[in-house]
Amino acid sequence: MPEESMPRQAPARHALGQTPSQTLGPFFGYALPYPGGPDVRAPWLHDAIRLHGTVSDGAGDPIPDAIVEIWGADAAGRPSTERGSFERDQHGFTGYGRAAVDRDGHYSFTTLKPGAAREGSAPYLVVALFARGVLHHLFTRAYFDDEAEANAADPLLSRVDADRRETLVARADAPRSYRFDVRLQGDGETVFLDYGTEV
Repeated sequence: MPEESMPRQAPARHALGQTPSQTLGPFFGYALPYPGGPDVRAPWLHDAIRLHGTVSDGAGDPIPDAIVEIWGADAAGRPSTERGSFERDQHGFTGYGRAAVDRDGHYSFTTLKPGAAREGSAPYLVVALFARGVLHHLFTRAYFDDEAEANAADPLLSRVDADRRETLVARADAPRSYRFDVRLQGDGETVFLDYGTEV
């Protein structure tokens, strides 16, 4: 039988393994940010707060192309049910925001200070970080330093070593403004959490 008329065999099927996530790079700064992303609550509303800080590497140098996301409950501790994370109602609250850092590694959000989501826990914001060299985005929490009594009783904070607990606490630095710096490695490394079991 001529070769061209011979039946072709289907390629053998092999189970394909998972491949590593692509390393994030500077291109993320062009693809992920969107207008109004950092404004979870309109800045001009009386109950809006500012959460800001820097993202730095193990040497303490700013990471100029990181992306920071936050999720938070409303002031009563309830998750938002509003739609429209990309097209925000200026009087509403979606609970979610995304901000690109600037060349100095600085980010800034306006949001609501959340209430405690569960009895016995302290108010916090969930923070996710995308950065160069990070294969999977990192999760942490931002608690508030003016909630000392609730923080002392919080079940997650109480499991963190006392000398590292402060890396999870946002510090009031002005009226209705809190600073929360994120450090990926080295001295003062932020405590990161295992998604699905800690967040």
